[in-house]
Amino acid sequence: MALQDHFHPPLSVHRHWHAFHNAWATYIASNLNHVLPEGYFAEPNVQFGIEIDVATFEEPLQGRYYELSGKMPVADNSLAWVPPAPAQTFPFKPVSELVEISIFNEEEGPILKAVIELVSPANKDRSANRKAFVSKCLQYLQQGLGLIIVDVVTVRTANLHNELLTNIVASEQSHINAQLYTTAYRVVKHQNESSLDIWQQKLELGQPLPIMPLWLQGSICLPVDLGATYELTCQEQRIQSPRSVKSLVGSG
Repeated sequence: MALQDHFHPPLSVHRHWHAFHNAWATYIASNLNHVLPEGYFAEPNVQFGIEIDVATFEEPLQGRYYELSGKMPVADNSLAWVPPAPAQTFPFKPVSELVEISIFNEEEGPILKAVIELVSPANKDRSANRKAFVSKCLQYLQQGLGLIIVDVVTVRTANLHNELLTNIVASEQSHINAQLYTTAYRVVKHQNESSLDIWQQKLELGQPLPIMPLWLQGSICLPVDLGATYELTCQEQRIQSPRSVKSLVGSG
């Protein structure tokens, strides 16, 4: 299903965008839980901003895997999938030293491995909110976590991906010229140097959404089918495509 504008009429009059994003986050997490390795789970954390955390318990990995190296078996219910080459690669130095106080419960708990961020209007509406969002994403990357950003917000023009890159790369040549986009990030070593691989896709209203690579720490990569989960969310929310609406009006 093609991407629709959830923030302007006619759709915004009939459906609340935050209810749609809530449901979309749930279906993305559910889809991931069908292909994540044993010991991992995904769950939506909806507080507007919206993010999907991929976490793991500290337990032996066994059973289903989805890894590019071919050393582990592919999940029985999954097709082998290899992400395209990254669009850009930059030198990137993760945080290697920390001075902090950490308090943990003795019981085993989930450890964050990757995050998917669905951008909300509030993330883009003022400088302080944009800086907070960018700072959070930068912290994820400095920890070596996989990250995907999905921005389908049409009521604000700020580009959070570009603002994130400004904190990493001085040149603006790396910026993506788009209001709507999705980007994926992986911290990896190339020739013993830490780098940041970036996959980026412009999004357009009326066009389908892509599959993006979600990298867990290490070499495990999962396909996040934004188009399929978006279509499922529209179906469950009883949102028809504009083409379907036009055809119904024409037949009447």
